[in-house]
Amino acid sequence: MKTQKVKGMEIIPPKSESGLYETATMMPKMHQVCIAIGKRASGKSTGIINLIEKMGFDYVIAVSPTMQSNKELMDRINVEVVFDDIDNPNVIDDIKKIVKDEAEDLERYEAELERYNKLMKNIKTGNYMDEEALALFFSPENQEFTKPEHRFNGRKPRIGVIFDDMLGSGIYSKPRKLNGLATYSRHLGQLNKGGAIGVSLFFMIQSFKCQTGGLNKVIRNQCTSLLLFKTKDNQELKDVADSVGGEISEELFNKVYNEAIGDGKNYEFLYIDLHKKDNHPSMFRKRLDEFILI
Repeated sequence: MKTQKVKGMEIIPPKSESGLYETATMMPKMHQVCIAIGKRASGKSTGIINLIEKMGFDYVIAVSPTMQSNKELMDRINVEVVFDDIDNPNVIDDIKKIVKDEAEDLERYEAELERYNKLMKNIKTGNYMDEEALALFFSPENQEFTKPEHRFNGRKPRIGVIFDDMLGSGIYSKPRKLNGLATYSRHLGQLNKGGAIGVSLFFMIQSFKCQTGGLNKVIRNQCTSLLLFKTKDNQELKDVADSVGGEISEELFNKVYNEAIGDGKNYEFLYIDLHKKDNHPSMFRKRLDEFILI
């Protein structure tokens, strides 16, 4: 087989990816659509909270009717907003608005900072001064100029959204809005200068595939990482193995799973990074702190 180059038709990729954030060297990429799969009391909340904590999110939005039952864990992250009406699909619109407001606030700050810096320069050089800017930034009470403020110091906030105890909920059963959120999550809160705020989504579920009221195929197909806890359901193992099809065989996947889980008594889980960084030696980990090398 031979190939022939076509001049001028090279593919030029973008310099940056919408909603992409730098993360610590051994942390997964951000943003995430992450699914934790485990039976009741398997440790899903512990695994997800540790991941969120280590990835350094600025705050978390929680969609769950049982958030207070995990108060000790949740206090380790900044849960800023809680939605407990899991039968209301409009909750997804509220999440989108939060992210949109963050984008608008960041752009407000950037515009005001540019105007403030120009005013300070004009005062220093004795050039024409914007009267409206003087009124905006000068405080008669303190007799001084006030620099514009932004609660994240002019950077994009890192926002995570947790979905927990949602089986049979209206949001899952009528998933049109949730599917849209999962598909476009990293593009939410678009900025006029390019890029977006974006959000990472974390789903905690008891079964990878549920016939009614569970996480649907659209969201599973958007998944960037999985936390798989101990299970006796061979079909579920096969379903997850299929999700990494093309990477390793089902037989090898089962060996990786057994290596990660062990006796499953110490919050063990198999972490699968479907979009791993190039510097990570494997897409598989035992919990978060030990790569499984194939």
